[in-house]
Amino acid sequence: MTSSRNTTLVGFLILGLLLLVWEFLPPALGVPKFIIPTVSDMVLELGRMYRREHVIANTLSTAWFTLLGFLIGSTLGATIGYLLGFSRFWEKVLSPYILALQIAPKVAFAPLFIIWFGYNSIPKMLVAVLIVFFPVLVNVLAAMKTVDRDMVNLARAYSMSRWQIFIKVEFPSTLPNLMAGLRIATTLAVIGVVVGEMVGGNTGLGFLITYGGGQANAAMVFNSIVLLTLIGILLYTVLAALEERLLHYIPKKDH
Repeated sequence: MTSSRNTTLVGFLILGLLLLVWEFLPPALGVPKFIIPTVSDMVLELGRMYRREHVIANTLSTAWFTLLGFLIGSTLGATIGYLLGFSRFWEKVLSPYILALQIAPKVAFAPLFIIWFGYNSIPKMLVAVLIVFFPVLVNVLAAMKTVDRDMVNLARAYSMSRWQIFIKVEFPSTLPNLMAGLRIATTLAVIGVVVGEMVGGNTGLGFLITYGGGQANAAMVFNSIVLLTLIGILLYTVLAALEERLLHYIPKKDH
C-alpha cells in the first residue's frame, strides 16, 4: 500500500512539474502562443470550446465510436483467430490474404470507406474495426499454436467434446495472449476513429483537430489531443482492471 501511494505521489509531482514547465518555459523562450500555447491558454480555450464548439458532445462521439470499434474489431479478431486455430488447413489457405490485409496501411482505407458510405459515422468506425482486428487475431492465432498438446490429448482421452476441450483447455491457455492483444487494440481504436474523423468527419475530436489546425488554433488542437489521450487511458485502465480479475491466478513478478 505504501509503495502504491509513493508511486502515485511521485506521478503527481512529475505531472505538476511538467505543467509548470509547460506554462512558463515557452513564454520565457519567446515561443509564440500559436505554436505552443501555455496551460492557462489551453484552459481558457477549453472554456471557449465548451461554449462554442460543443466539445462535450464531440468527445462523447469519439469515445462512443472508439468503444464500438474496439468491441466489434476485437470480437471479430478473436473469433476468426480461434476458428483458424482449430483448422491448420484453413489457416494455411487464408494466411496470405490475412497477411496482405495486415500489411496494407489501414488508415488508407478511410477515404475509400467515405466513398462507399458517405460523410457519416460509419467510415470512422470501420477504420477502428480494421485497425483493432489484426493485433487481436494475430495474438489469438499465435496462442492457439502454443497450446499444450499433452493437455489436449488428455482431454480427448477423457472423451471430452471439441467444444469442451476449447472451453476447459484451449481458451484458458490463450487468455493471456488475448488480453495482451486487447490492450494493444485499445490504443489503436482511438487512432482509427480519429483518422476517420480527420479525413471525412464532421463531428468528434478528430474533426476539432482538423478545424483547429485550419484556424492555426494550437490550443484547440492540444486540448483535443489531451481529451483523446484521456479516452485511451480510460479504455486501457478498464481493460487492465478486467485483465487483473481474469488472470489473477498468474503470479506477478516482484520488483
